[in-house]
Amino acid sequence: MVAYVRVSSADQCTDRQTFEGVSVEKRFTDKCSGGTRNRPALTEMLGYVREGDTIVCHSIDRLARDLGDLMHLVQTLTGRGVGVRFIKEGLTFTGENNPMQDLMMQIFGAVAQFERALIRERQKEGQIAARAKGKVPGRRPKLSPEQVTELRKRAIFHEPKAQIARDFKISRETLYSYLKTS
Repeated sequence: MVAYVRVSSADQCTDRQTFEGVSVEKRFTDKCSGGTRNRPALTEMLGYVREGDTIVCHSIDRLARDLGDLMHLVQTLTGRGVGVRFIKEGLTFTGENNPMQDLMMQIFGAVAQFERALIRERQKEGQIAARAKGKVPGRRPKLSPEQVTELRKRAIFHEPKAQIARDFKISRETLYSYLKTS
């Protein structure tokens, strides 16, 4: 048994995704959106599982938020002899032809995709409303304007970029981003 756990952001907790009564040998956890296929733990898990393994997920929307991705993942895995089990929905897929289970997976997958679309729509509406009020949506700048001025001065005097980044507690990528903008 191999567990796959996913939450949408790094500050979310995975505790609600339990596998009571299931003995899990290995656990893969992603902390990123289910709307993307670029999930490191999912990729690692897909390379790890072998014929005879079973992947267990708390619910269908934890594996995929897109019906096409869900169907592709389950069909690919079951085609390799890997079972897929969803605890919340009580569904297990082994590759056997079961039209009722396929229908249930498609319904739950469509609901997950619909929820994702609603989230995006509400997010966009919130951004439009914020802009109308003169607010800029998105992450707040890490550094104050004074800190940015200091950072640029230090860079002009050829101080090591890694040291500047450490002093301001930012990544070098963020440092270069501040240096690019004038």
